[in-house]
Amino acid sequence: MTNGISPGAQGRSEGERVVVAAIGGEESAFASISERHRRELQVHCYRMMGSLQDAEDAVQEAFLRAWRSRESFTYRGPSSFRAWLYRVATNACLDVLQRKPRKLFPWQPGSAGDGPRGSLLPPDRDLAWLQPYPDELLEAIAPDEERPDAQVVARETIELAFIVAIQLLSPTQRAVLILRDVLGWSAKETAALLDTTVAAANSALQRARATLKQHLPERRVEWAAPSEPTADEVALVRRYMEAHERGDFAAMAELLHEDARLTMPPTPSWFDGRDAIAALFASWLDPQSPGYVGEVRRVPVGANGQPGSAGYLRRPGDSAYRPLGLEFLRIENGKVAELTMFVSTDPLPGLRAPRDPLMRATPGFHIRAVTIGPGRRARPRREANGAMRSSSSGTARSSSSA
Repeated sequence: MTNGISPGAQGRSEGERVVVAAIGGEESAFASISERHRRELQVHCYRMMGSLQDAEDAVQEAFLRAWRSRESFTYRGPSSFRAWLYRVATNACLDVLQRKPRKLFPWQPGSAGDGPRGSLLPPDRDLAWLQPYPDELLEAIAPDEERPDAQVVARETIELAFIVAIQLLSPTQRAVLILRDVLGWSAKETAALLDTTVAAANSALQRARATLKQHLPERRVEWAAPSEPTADEVALVRRYMEAHERGDFAAMAELLHEDARLTMPPTPSWFDGRDAIAALFASWLDPQSPGYVGEVRRVPVGANGQPGSAGYLRRPGDSAYRPLGLEFLRIENGKVAELTMFVSTDPLPGLRAPRDPLMRATPGFHIRAVTIGPGRRARPRREANGAMRSSSSGTARSSSSA
């Protein structure tokens, strides 16, 4: 036996032959079997860290680590290579989180509270870890013939409310909760992946569940079946966008819950209550306001399984609409409960949106860039095949353990 696989070619399945070739050093075989799992691993790392860019970097790092430590892999069945990649990717995430802990937003329990409610503040680089995850990328994760064990992404486990709340957990608790409650791994499998005991893994899971129960909307605690935004939700978003465009802030306020919250990453700014939110938008978009910034147009987009829009601003005296940012809504009981506005002109990798709101999004056009938030920038470009190309450099780091 070699790495758990019979050395004889006879009797091997096609999957076993690819694994044998991969761990034997055949780069094309290793790339083939690893790439099947890239997108689901990216979602896993995104849940761990909240950043699409950091998730892609972690997956690239995991593939490098896996390649270098491939001889340590032991074949235990058709799903064992996938499980091994999850182990390597999880450890890559834990290493990042140990070096760069996530700073909490000021409205979260335990934060330093340096963002007073109702104040407009500049971007904070330490809060740029939160990025939306485009729905177009989620569509590529559903199980198929090559990935029968891939997970359909449940809406409640990718929503921004979940991604923000899960950062309240320690990195290890976060990993345990994702593996157990989101991916459905057993306690034994989870403990083995994290090199801990079953009792320790179960204890971490109970603490993680208790924390999330306190800080997530009630229906988000139990993971529901995957679902798309309903027709009513889509119609609500359309009315919200139209109210913005015509400057009808009373109509916009009617679409919000009384205790709705607006957050504006990567700034520490936050506003509670529909009156405060409507007043903020009126201060920007009412031509009679001293703070008037110009006309806004919105184009529907989706990320994290949530409906939203890309905003474009035409300033007074300007002839063109220019990217303003992205806004995503969490809808509860027919009204908007939470608005997350990503304040940036940087486009988002993989998000279908026109460069101008007066243009239609055309097939094969994806916006490509490195990040939403202060710092790293890139220009949009058209990809010939419509696919998102990774902008991460994939810089190698040595590691004693995968």
